[in-house]
Amino acid sequence: MNIKENKLKRFQNFNNRELSLLEFNYRVLMEAKNKNHPLLERLKFISIVSSNLDEFFMIRVAGLKSQISAGHDDLSYDGKTPKQQLKEIRKKLESIYKLQEEIFNTSIINELEENDIFIHHFDKLLDSDIDNLEEYFLLNVLPLLTPMVLDSTHPFPRLIERSLNIAFVLNSEEEEQKIAFVDIPGQLDRIIRIERSKGHHFILIESLIKYYARYLFPGLEIITSNTFRITRDADIEIAEDEADDLISEIEELLNSRKWKKDPVRLEVSYNMPIYLVELLKESLELENNDIYFLDRPLKLSDFIQILELDIQNLKDSPLVTKIPAEFKSDDISVFDTIKKQDILVHHPYESFTNSTIKYINRAADDKNVIAIKITLYRVGSNSIIVEALKRAAIKGKEVTAFVELKARFDEENNLIWARELEDSGAKVIYGVVGLKTHAKVLMVVRKENNELQTYLHFSTGNYNHINSRIYTDIGFFTTNKDFIFDVINLFNFLTGHSKFEKWKKIIVAPAHLQKKIISLIKNEIECSTKDNPGEIFLKMNSLAHREVIKQLYKASEKGVKIRLLIRGICCLKPGIEGLSKNIIVKSNIGRFLEHSRIFYFKNSDCNYYISSADWMTRNFHRRIETMIPIEENKLQIKLRKILDMYWKDNSTAWTLCSDGSYEKLELEKNEKRFNAQQYFVRHAEKTSVESK
Repeated sequence: MNIKENKLKRFQNFNNRELSLLEFNYRVLMEAKNKNHPLLERLKFISIVSSNLDEFFMIRVAGLKSQISAGHDDLSYDGKTPKQQLKEIRKKLESIYKLQEEIFNTSIINELEENDIFIHHFDKLLDSDIDNLEEYFLLNVLPLLTPMVLDSTHPFPRLIERSLNIAFVLNSEEEEQKIAFVDIPGQLDRIIRIERSKGHHFILIESLIKYYARYLFPGLEIITSNTFRITRDADIEIAEDEADDLISEIEELLNSRKWKKDPVRLEVSYNMPIYLVELLKESLELENNDIYFLDRPLKLSDFIQILELDIQNLKDSPLVTKIPAEFKSDDISVFDTIKKQDILVHHPYESFTNSTIKYINRAADDKNVIAIKITLYRVGSNSIIVEALKRAAIKGKEVTAFVELKARFDEENNLIWARELEDSGAKVIYGVVGLKTHAKVLMVVRKENNELQTYLHFSTGNYNHINSRIYTDIGFFTTNKDFIFDVINLFNFLTGHSKFEKWKKIIVAPAHLQKKIISLIKNEIECSTKDNPGEIFLKMNSLAHREVIKQLYKASEKGVKIRLLIRGICCLKPGIEGLSKNIIVKSNIGRFLEHSRIFYFKNSDCNYYISSADWMTRNFHRRIETMIPIEENKLQIKLRKILDMYWKDNSTAWTLCSDGSYEKLELEKNEKRFNAQQYFVRHAEKTSVESK
């Protein structure tokens, strides 16, 4: 192995995946501090971070702990053992929690009150409030509560993961002190409205229960009450080769995940007595480093509920989406439109409802459509897409839905509507053994003039009409015969496990995607000269694949200019002399979640691609993914503009430093502020007004 190869293998040339993910959450949290955002949007960012960190513990921290328990000492990309990573994670999390407390306690709460939104403590309530809340507690809360005492006949209770709990210390004249727990059921509203003539007044459910705890423990003295919360390992390992019934296996695992899996984090209110903390720690078999004392409400993800208030001046302006020109006319069939030309749409700025939803609704209702096939990963609840598929099946069309039951945290939801699809007459295919299906493809077959005509839609994001308004994604419609050939074989692979290999246009993982990407990078290296350097311009969510990063380093050293828009995890280190001096990495954090994946290679036969896949090990090797070449010049220009506008952004952009940290992009002297998301919003609004 030569010196350069040795250099590429050095641990210090890679960022740690877990710490990079925490850096992303730190950037999101900093948006909660950014007063350019309306107040309730800043509260939203705090809530998002809380939810993200839950998942981080449930999957990433739990995974490291499992490695330690199994005696594995596999090193991370940057050469850290699982124990070393947990130590670094703890250090980073402490700074995130401290910042979160600071923003919430000293900024958000005060500004909410300045805008007549109050989250009260009982000592600030009116007598009439207390009377009303007592009645509310007795009628709507007390019947659902189950106090669980801890004594010789009552062992430590089973506590549901991520639920809020209250630990009570009780005293009576006849007995020694006792400890009891109350698990707050998820059916109860976390934030309870207090009716007053002016302003918006609320109280937290845990405050209500603590205040009226005498009804739970009559005749006992309540010494102290403290809130706590447990996070458990949520990764479910499905023995697909051994399972007789995949659905039953998943249902059983989902049920056990709630309370059987190992705890990985304990969050406690900052003033909880140490003896109570020790009891919880020992009972849950945790260590000191697993415990976080928090001086703010637990489970801040629930505070997203406050965004439901109808106070428009505290929110972003309503999004006015543009109806894509190709889909505006109700006089022209969507099928005639797609057959006439390839169409590329940029969500949420261009309407998902008036493109993708219109397409599938027309397919469901058109008497000439005879078949629909679709891959479904995360569609959410009350899905318009699912309703259209059910309607199509009831009308006698051949509907095949490939449902990914292993979509993490959507397993239960996917099971529910998959059964609804089956009940309507649709064929539902559940998973490919050993792989997750993450590709986003929708195929419609229509009978026209006694021949079959096939229409296709590809997407970088899920078929989820709710997320389509808050995620940026790319959709692509086509009737190109080579794409049709590939998609027919893709669905045959998914449903029949065929061994098809002769793809004409689509690049498919796990078979070919990594190989193709590496070949595209190598081609830039081979074509790059001093006078005409190669160029790679990529936009994706995460970059965490060692071999691909090495190729990008090699390209940089050959003089290829590399620009990366990586929203989240990035294990590549940019700007290092002799390694990555020609690589710049930016991350855009704004109103919408940047989710589109767009790839540009200057010297490729096809310069532009869109994809369902990030460049990570799981996407290349453990998922079925697609990368789609975009060949039409007009559509390439549209993709280039998207890339250029995000690169130009000096308002939401952060720059990745070579040490793994991020710096908010600062304006140069006399430089005008530019926000790419605002640019696309205003362009959509202007176009919508002009077309009326």
